[in-house]
Amino acid sequence: MTIGVDDDERAFPQAEDGKALEESWLQICSRLKGEVGEVEYRTWLTKIALGPVDGDEITLLLPTRFLRDWVRSQYGDRLSELWNQVLPAIRRVELQVARPGDPAAPPLALATEDAPVAAPSIEVEEAPRSAPEVRSDLVTTLDTRFTFDTFVVGKPNEFAYACARRVAEKPSSVGFNPLFLYGGVGLGKTHLMHAIGAELVQSGNVSVAYMSAEKFMYRFIAAIRSQSTMEFKEQLRSVDVLMIDDLQFLIGKDNTQEEFFHTFNALVDAGRQIVVSADKSPSDLSGLEDRLRTRLGCGMVADIHATTFELRISILESKAAASGVVVPGKVLEFLAHKITSNVRELEGALNRLIAHANLFGRPVTLEATQDVLHDILKAHDRRVTIEEIQKRVAEHWNIRLTDMSSARRARAVARPRQVAMYLAKQLTSRSLPEIGRKFGNRDHTTVMHAVSRVAELMERDPAFAEDVELMRRMLES
Repeated sequence: MTIGVDDDERAFPQAEDGKALEESWLQICSRLKGEVGEVEYRTWLTKIALGPVDGDEITLLLPTRFLRDWVRSQYGDRLSELWNQVLPAIRRVELQVARPGDPAAPPLALATEDAPVAAPSIEVEEAPRSAPEVRSDLVTTLDTRFTFDTFVVGKPNEFAYACARRVAEKPSSVGFNPLFLYGGVGLGKTHLMHAIGAELVQSGNVSVAYMSAEKFMYRFIAAIRSQSTMEFKEQLRSVDVLMIDDLQFLIGKDNTQEEFFHTFNALVDAGRQIVVSADKSPSDLSGLEDRLRTRLGCGMVADIHATTFELRISILESKAAASGVVVPGKVLEFLAHKITSNVRELEGALNRLIAHANLFGRPVTLEATQDVLHDILKAHDRRVTIEEIQKRVAEHWNIRLTDMSSARRARAVARPRQVAMYLAKQLTSRSLPEIGRKFGNRDHTTVMHAVSRVAELMERDPAFAEDVELMRRMLES
C-alpha cells in the first residue's frame, strides 16, 4: 500500500487483521500530514508502504535506501509513537527497502533526464521497478585518456596520486572521507578524478557519479524546474562514490551549496566515498559556507604543487614516446623551461609540434619549435635579467650560483661564467661595466674577452653552440 497517493482511497495487504491495520494507518497518515505539512508529507512520506506484521512489529517499506535512511532518521521515532498510540499491539516499527517483486512493495517513481515520472494511481496495477544503477556515464562521461597509467608521477603530485590510488582500490574503507584535491589550473586534479572513476567503473563493484560543480548546479536547477528534486536527490545519494570537480564554482551560489551540503552529509553518514577538487584548499575557499568548509577539511586534503623542471621533462618524454614522433631532448628541455605553470598548456604545445611534424613531414628542431609555437612562447616571454641568466646557466652546467661572482678559475666554473657574460651581452641592454659588476666586480675587458671567447668556441664546437643556443632561446624576450 502506498500512502499519500490519494487521501481517501488506500489499499492494504490482505490479512486477518487487515481492517485494523487499515484503520490505524489511515489515522497515522492523517496525523503525520497535519504535523509535517502538505509539502513535506508529499516529499518524504507518500512512498511508504505497509509490509508484513510479525508479532508486535510492523514493517514499513520504502523504494530506495536513501528514502529508508532519511525516514528512519527524521520520522522513525514518531512513527513508532503513533503506531503504539493508535494500535497498542504494535510496539516496534521496522523500516526496510522494498524488494522488486514484493507484493507489498510500493511502485518506484523514477526520473528521466527530461521530466519526472509521476507515481501511478492506486487503481492501476503496475509491476515494481528497481532503481536504476547510477553509473559515471549517466552523469558525465569519463575521459578514457585520463587513467593512472597515463598520469606521470613526480614529487609535486605523488601524495595526491597515492591518495587517489587508495580511493580507487578501496572506496569507503580508506580511512578518510572526503578526499579533497586542490592545486592550480592544469596540474592534474581532473586527470586523477577521471582515473579514479575509470578504475572503479572497470571493477564493476561500485556505482560512480562524476560531474563538475557547474553541472551539479545545472542539474539541481533543472530538477527544481521540473519538480523532480526527489529523483535528483535519490539518484546522487544512492551512489557508492560521488566526485565533484572544480568546487570553487559554487562560491556565491547559496542554494546549490545548501543542496550539496545535504548530499555530502547523506553520503558520508551512509559510509559512501566523496572526492572533491578545487583550486584552493577548503580553508581558503572564501565564499563557501563555514559548515561546508569544515566538512570538506575533515577528510584528507592533498595539494598538487606546481611542477618541477624534472617532472615537466618526464611528462614531455612520456607524451613524445606515445606519439611515435622523434622529439630531440633539447626541444623538450626548451619547452620545459619556457612553459612552467600549466601542464595542460605544456602538453598542448607538444601536441602542436607533433601535429606540425606529421602534416609536413619535417623533423622537430629548436628553430621549428620557436616558429610553430611563437604565440605560446610570446605569452610566456618576460624581461630577462642578469640574475636570471646566471641562475639558469648555473643550473644547466651544475655549478653553484655563487661561482658566477667568485674568483675561481677552474674551467668547469670559468666556462659557464663566460657563457653567462655572453648571454648578458646578447639579451640585455646593460653596458659591459655593468655586466662586469654583476660578476664579482670584474673589469669590462674581462667581459669583452668572455664574449669573444664564447663566440669563437661556438664556431668550432657544434655541441657547445647548441647548448648556448638552447640557453638563449629559453631566456630571450
